[in-house]
Amino acid sequence: MDLAAQPVSAVSDDAALVERARVSDPGAFDELVERYKQRIYGTIYHMTSNHEDANDLAQETFIRAYKNLHRFKGDSSFYTWIYRIAVNTTINFLNSHRRRSKNHLSLDDVDARVQDDPDFIERTRGEGPASEVAANELMEQLNAAMQKLSADHRLVVTLYDIQGLSHAEIAKITNSSEGTVRSRLYYARLQLQQLLKRYLPERH
Repeated sequence: MDLAAQPVSAVSDDAALVERARVSDPGAFDELVERYKQRIYGTIYHMTSNHEDANDLAQETFIRAYKNLHRFKGDSSFYTWIYRIAVNTTINFLNSHRRRSKNHLSLDDVDARVQDDPDFIERTRGEGPASEVAANELMEQLNAAMQKLSADHRLVVTLYDIQGLSHAEIAKITNSSEGTVRSRLYYARLQLQQLLKRYLPERH
């Protein structure tokens, strides 16, 4: 979902709910939670690959948002604001709990001028049990490969390829430039393709 493409009515409705929540209307904040909990949870899960951690971090995200509603100035959408809280909460968790291993891939030295994105992983084709097993295996391997990326690069793949956010919205959420987002996405995809090359169809 492109956050920039959100209907104006949805953005204004969020703002109204925030104002109601600020004056001690817990039902208003509950509506905001219901509206965004699935997308927030999905982002966190793809970052952590753990349902329990994702549940805990999603809950922590909404608790922090509620406690800090007075800091929401409305200069960005509520969705962008709470996404930033979720991202920061998750990255802090990963930095605190991740076991450093020699298999962890560092992609920090990237070309920030990359502007075009290459094609991502092609979907498995065909029908039937064999194809379903292959697709499931690919998903398992993709999940494992994602966990080998640095947190920043895993994040852009999650937000862009899985959540469908735009480069501009990801830049706002991560406090970086669109060029940096494109560059991280480009190199993260290249690394994923390398890790998953035995599962992907050959290009001719």
